[in-house]
Amino acid sequence: MAEVIFNKLQKVYSNGFQAVHGIDLTIAEGEFMVIVGPSGCAKSTTLRMLAGLETISGGEVRIGERVVNNLAPKERGIAMVFQNYALYPHMTVRENLAFGLKLSKMPKDEIKRQVEEAAKILELEELLDRLPRQLSGGQAQRVAVGRAIVKKPDVFLFDEPLSNLDAKLRASMRIRISDLHKQLKQSGKPATTVYVTHDQTEAMTMGDRICVMKLGHIMQVDTPDNLYHHPKNMFVAGFIGAPEMNIRPSRLVEKAGRLHITLGDESLDLGARHQQKLAGHRDEEIFYGVRPEFVSVSDEPFSQGGIRGDMVRVENMGHEFFVYLKVAGYELTARVPSDEIRPMLDKGLNRQVWFRFDMDKCHIFDAKTEQNISL
Repeated sequence: MAEVIFNKLQKVYSNGFQAVHGIDLTIAEGEFMVIVGPSGCAKSTTLRMLAGLETISGGEVRIGERVVNNLAPKERGIAMVFQNYALYPHMTVRENLAFGLKLSKMPKDEIKRQVEEAAKILELEELLDRLPRQLSGGQAQRVAVGRAIVKKPDVFLFDEPLSNLDAKLRASMRIRISDLHKQLKQSGKPATTVYVTHDQTEAMTMGDRICVMKLGHIMQVDTPDNLYHHPKNMFVAGFIGAPEMNIRPSRLVEKAGRLHITLGDESLDLGARHQQKLAGHRDEEIFYGVRPEFVSVSDEPFSQGGIRGDMVRVENMGHEFFVYLKVAGYELTARVPSDEIRPMLDKGLNRQVWFRFDMDKCHIFDAKTEQNISL
């Protein structure tokens, strides 16, 4: 088990393109850290520098007490699971699991014990004599994870390991990997885990903490709950959450001594929680953000705080509906329980309805810096 530290870590390619911009990140011993972001954000590049598969252009990587910048991958105490499984096609599952241990000259009886232990943890016992071509995608990925387990590394590295699986298998493997991390921790043999994905569902359900990246910069490192409810900037607010947060341009204006946000020619009272905190931003251009579950929709006017909009389409998710509204040229999404929206749908779409926000749950972002000024 080992702490992992990135200190001003940089990656610059020979053509001058800078992929990673001096990031700082500390991953605690035994922590499950997920690095998430859109394609091209350099999350896999960062992981590969930690693994020793990419050269480091600047800064340093520490694993435990050691700076590992110039160490070969095999000297770093890491085990890596790839997106494409990377199994040896001519070897059985048993031989794939044992291969790295044989290279390290481990005694045969110890190799046998560790292979069988990993096979039991991952329910691979009945597959040990099969070849990779005889395995399903989920089984092959379990073998790849097992090959990492038997090495008993200080740090597990996962590079988008589930992206080749179908949705059902992804959900199953998500649970397996999370349970494996907890199981190893409870057994007294925990390993620090760094898991890269573009899938926010994986990030939110698996990580102790999540590092959100954009274009080689770290945007926020926090718990899943804090990322969702307290995003530090507009990028994190829009990236985390499905359907995504409604984020629209607006202005803070004063009416009758209270701050309001504008929506075209309409305005909404900012709510009690934000009045004092944002008093110094009066008449400034901002972006407001509100998650779909905090948008209420009604056929009748609200007693306070509601305005009209056009209900233009809905998506039936079974237990709830995503309702799309149009106001002042912008589209907003509301997340509404089925029993609340069905009576409204009987009257048809493409008509005017009333909606309002839970203003205490809104976020206000500075239009220039895109930082959350309402936290």
